[in-house]
Amino acid sequence: MAKLQPLDTFSLQETEDGYRLLVSAIGGEAIYVSITAEQMDDIIESLEAAMGGEEEEGVEDDEAF
Repeated sequence: MAKLQPLDTFSLQETEDGYRLLVSAIGGEAIYVSITAEQMDDIIESLEAAMGGEEEEGVEDDEAF
């Protein structure tokens, strides 16, 4: 398994075929990855799940409890 390195920077650019993601670790080389729109949706869903999911529209934090 590859050594886990802390994230240094990332950027995202839209392309004709989807997106280009640049990721670099502290002290490491940058890597460019091309991703499709469907993969971007999967990434967004994964991040939302990791952060506790989407909030319901029209419901403020106080109303959710």
